[in-house]
Amino acid sequence: MQDQVDQLVKELYSKLETLEPTKRLLVGVSGIPGSGKSSLAVRLVTALNASSSSSWSEIAIYVGMDGWHYPRSVLSTFPNPQEAFDRRGSEWTFDSKRFADFVVTVKNDTTSPKLTAPSFDHAQKDPLEDDVAVLPSHRVVVFEGLYCNCDVGEWERAARQFDARLVFEIEKEEAKKRLVARHVKTGVARDEDEAVWRADNNDLPNGDWLMSHLLKPYTLVRSIDDPSWR
Repeated sequence: MQDQVDQLVKELYSKLETLEPTKRLLVGVSGIPGSGKSSLAVRLVTALNASSSSSWSEIAIYVGMDGWHYPRSVLSTFPNPQEAFDRRGSEWTFDSKRFADFVVTVKNDTTSPKLTAPSFDHAQKDPLEDDVAVLPSHRVVVFEGLYCNCDVGEWERAARQFDARLVFEIEKEEAKKRLVARHVKTGVARDEDEAVWRADNNDLPNGDWLMSHLLKPYTLVRSIDDPSWR
């Protein structure tokens, strides 16, 4: 996988060099649940910063889409709260408008001292406001999330701001194995049976929806089994 990351970094730097010094390069990284998209995004940011000639500041930052989950207090107000909780992670359980607004702001406002984004607190199972700070020195912002490259509604408004759209590709059975193990380990599911149910009835259908609603053009990045990524 590292060879693929290195090649992507070269391509992103080439794009960055075509921009004016006051402009930002925005990257969207998506993929079905369990594909490893978060690992890809984080490693891209790490490699971009390691390759930078700047010795005093980081030029790239990671922003995860999970911070735009609707809080549980909001899900409780949905017409069918139980369905909202069971299907948390589906595109309608995110505040897509607020996400798109932030992406547009990051694209166009490169002078504000700090632009803050929410992250996701897995212990509290809710977003954590103002936890990520995009600074003027951040010339590359890598957004990662299931729906950030979609062609529907507010997701499309966000996706059209990206200078590069990367889609991490993986076999569904491998993704399912990862999801089941993750759900049990993190406590999202009480046991393996519940983890399998969540993968089959929520995660993988969400992935199918994503793959049928991708905004073109995008670049497919094939997941390769790499022990160092586990």
